[in-house]
Amino acid sequence: MYAFIFEAPSSTAAAAQIIAQGGKLLAGGQSLLPSMRLRLAHPEKIVDLNQIAELAGIRREGNALVIGAMTRHADVAASSEVKAAIPALADLAAHIGDRQVRARGTLGGSVANNDPAACYPSAVLGLGATVITNQREIAADDFFVGMFTTALDEGEIITAIRFPIPKRAAYMKFKQAASRFSLVGVFVAQTDSGVRVAVTGAASSVFRHAGLEAALNQSFTPQSATSVKIDASDLNADIHASAAYRANLISVQTQRAVQQMLG
Repeated sequence: MYAFIFEAPSSTAAAAQIIAQGGKLLAGGQSLLPSMRLRLAHPEKIVDLNQIAELAGIRREGNALVIGAMTRHADVAASSEVKAAIPALADLAAHIGDRQVRARGTLGGSVANNDPAACYPSAVLGLGATVITNQREIAADDFFVGMFTTALDEGEIITAIRFPIPKRAAYMKFKQAASRFSLVGVFVAQTDSGVRVAVTGAASSVFRHAGLEAALNQSFTPQSATSVKIDASDLNADIHASAAYRANLISVQTQRAVQQMLG
């Protein structure tokens, strides 16, 4: 490590003022701190959001759940409100990393980081959620731009995410055994506007699969998902899996998600 200035504001407004003067936001620290230890990141100022009570919490607003950006994975997983309204979201949170990661990691931190293999982005995109910041609201379809890149402006702070409550949903994750990130994760949701299928771990960023959505909107069955050819040309290939293997996993995990939703 090296010397840096540490700030711990007690309000979002105060944090925004400090960020405007330069600095790096610290939420759960699951990405930033390891990067600093490896000297891949070297911010001169860190702005800790952990003392800002207004950024945490879960509440129902009409037909949506609003979850504060600093809400821990473990709290989402354990929430009776989430389990009742969007059980797939609670299940997703319950299988992120290990207990230590779930105890410290935050919803906002995960979504802002947009790791290509993170679980939460698939739920945000799959449910058609809205990312709320201290400046505006951003639809999920406009939020995820590319690898570790989002629509957030410099200094913009996620304050909460609004998840519309679907008719039903499921998340199927094939994890990379060592990291417990998604080798491929598929979030399927039946919403008022149709079926949404979001895929994480397979490409440089989370994405919706138009072919699977079209097939499942026509016939919501595992067999319908099986009939869709998954193009592997833009998928990741690494020491853990080939692009073709990931393409097959997208199909299989979608089929499993649909089967679970059908009971």
